[in-house]
Amino acid sequence: MKVTWNGVYPAISTQFHDDGSINFESNARMLNQLIEDGVDGIIALGTVGENCSLSPQEKRDFLKHTLEVAAGRIPVISGCAETTTEFAKSFVKDAEALGVDGIMLLPGMVYRANREETLYHYQQVSRATTLPIMIYNNPVTYGVDVDLEMTQVLAKERNIVAIKESTTDTRRITELHNQFGDRFIVFCGVDDIALESVMLGATGWISGLTNVFPRESVAIMKLARAGRYQEAREIWRWFLPLLRLDTVPHLVQCIKLAEQLAGRGSENVRAPRLPLSGAERARVTKVYEDAIATRPDLSQFNLD
Repeated sequence: MKVTWNGVYPAISTQFHDDGSINFESNARMLNQLIEDGVDGIIALGTVGENCSLSPQEKRDFLKHTLEVAAGRIPVISGCAETTTEFAKSFVKDAEALGVDGIMLLPGMVYRANREETLYHYQQVSRATTLPIMIYNNPVTYGVDVDLEMTQVLAKERNIVAIKESTTDTRRITELHNQFGDRFIVFCGVDDIALESVMLGATGWISGLTNVFPRESVAIMKLARAGRYQEAREIWRWFLPLLRLDTVPHLVQCIKLAEQLAGRGSENVRAPRLPLSGAERARVTKVYEDAIATRPDLSQFNLD
């Protein structure tokens, strides 16, 4: 299975009205902006998309709408975060019927599976679809590390083609390359180590803050992949305080508040999440305002 995913893939937010219902109009406007700003693809229904806050029907409705708006201009990969393997199998079948380009597959939610159970989950779900699968490896959040030994087992599944590497240990990228060569497409899944990850061989970046600053994200990726690291670092050093917002427990609220401050979206979230308040809200607002005040001029870089 030949898949060519690469570049910058924002994990898009799911926009809500004040009453908590999905704001499809806002999502369409934001997605069109991201495409115009040059992103290479998107992840729908990821962590930033509040996957587990949506009902089964809402997830399918959101995917259908997102695919209609994207209209084939970029790849649309859907997150799959379900509490049971059977629910996940049902979801990927429906996502395939809707026309998504691939699945970002998380381990089973709520229950913390052991190694054997995690492998079973990934194997059974991947065998339920012909879609290409990206393993989302995030032991920091989900408590299971799909390590090299487990990856060796999953390499036998033809449609498991990519790994979203979120261990926060950049050594894993080199280890994956040394053991598997180009068997897997490797995406960095942690915003504040994306530049290092690309330098080490990751060819994709799944990002939360790209929703707010897509042009800067795309510029960093283009420069880094061209080996123009000095120029990439100039933008990166400006961006890093913002990227840190993707690595905290309230990352969804941080990103959505930044989207609202940028005039791109709304900070509305679904409970038990609540919008940021107090000192945390003030801190995120200051990080955003400082970034706007010192935003680099991208016209100085030859990005064509």
